[in-house]
Amino acid sequence: MRYFNYLSEEEEKLLFHELPVSFDNASDKEMLSFAVGAALYTPATRQTIADDILAGKHEGLVSMIIDLEDAIGDHQVKLAEECLLLQLNRLSAWVRHGTLQRHHLPLLFIRIRSPEQMSTVLALIGDNVELLTGFVFPKFTVDNADEFLQLLIAYNRNKSPSAPALYGMPILETTAVIYRESRLETLIGIKKKLDPHKELILNIRIGATDFSSLFGIRRSSDMTIYDLSVIRDCIADIINIFGRIEDGYVISGPVWEYFKNDRVLKPQLRETPFEDALGRKGRRLRMQVINRFMDGLIREIALDKENGLIGKTIIHPTHITLVQALLVVTHEEYMDASSIMANNTGFLGVMKSQYENKMNEIKPHMNWAQRIISRSKVYGVLHENQNFTSLLIRLGQEKAYLQN
Repeated sequence: MRYFNYLSEEEEKLLFHELPVSFDNASDKEMLSFAVGAALYTPATRQTIADDILAGKHEGLVSMIIDLEDAIGDHQVKLAEECLLLQLNRLSAWVRHGTLQRHHLPLLFIRIRSPEQMSTVLALIGDNVELLTGFVFPKFTVDNADEFLQLLIAYNRNKSPSAPALYGMPILETTAVIYRESRLETLIGIKKKLDPHKELILNIRIGATDFSSLFGIRRSSDMTIYDLSVIRDCIADIINIFGRIEDGYVISGPVWEYFKNDRVLKPQLRETPFEDALGRKGRRLRMQVINRFMDGLIREIALDKENGLIGKTIIHPTHITLVQALLVVTHEEYMDASSIMANNTGFLGVMKSQYENKMNEIKPHMNWAQRIISRSKVYGVLHENQNFTSLLIRLGQEKAYLQN
């Protein structure tokens, strides 16, 4: 699996200064933590999961979360487990027979409802577990942490040495996390549960939809999750507890719920990047991007990145390319990060950036630089004259947008 592997060699040369590297579910944990990226949720009751993966239906799909929890009805649990087994059996058979190359599989996760269901699912799917990258732990709390973690630890302790590790991705989305009077104690308690086993924790995920529900609020397509004050404050505390560089946790951005847009407010997406790429036609493309992808989603991803969050839960395939495009490292970021790391020799403290628009301080910016280099390995680095719009235009998208 490799990001943007659908590009032609000519397009890769045009767009990328450094190409993304390949990975699979056996790659090292740091790379996989960054690689989860745009994680597409799909109900476990969906009958075409395996067929869609084989056919490459969703261009750019790199990670998928098969949902046994909120995406299915409470009376569909047994059906969903049976469907999950069927889909994994089909994928496994295709891999064995060479119909599907193992390295073409997206990173697959299962969101279960409870530790009890995780135990059931592990027994149900048997050796097919080796197709998975991990499990998603919903409504993760101090009270259920040990049960989830012990199942994860037991699997990894007893698995075949040749089998890939199985990771956990807890979702913080309960009242104890969002309510101010219990938040810090709860977050610190959860972190104490996770710290001894952090090598098995791929992402910390934020359940902003559940948080919003507790207050009867919901962001509109014109707003970002950071415009909801009570949710923003909670995200800030989650970052404060889990985002410290010495702990090594990767935090993922919350879900964006919209896939069509009825705009109320004036869009904030600048015209310049589109005009630079396409001239006058770029204005029309910009409006197509705004209508299809939503200005709000672009702003929210930008704010996720500024706050140190990597990746995003998505519920619609049209979000895949956009989220991924915005995670690619720019040439300017890469040159700054590379310069900072190369000059960390003890003989220099500060220097002017190659772009001559900022000062780079080696010690204060070192942690940032290391994260940029880690992200660049997974998502690649754009050429100096390229930006995220270039990846939206490629492979006939320009024509498709302009004809709509």
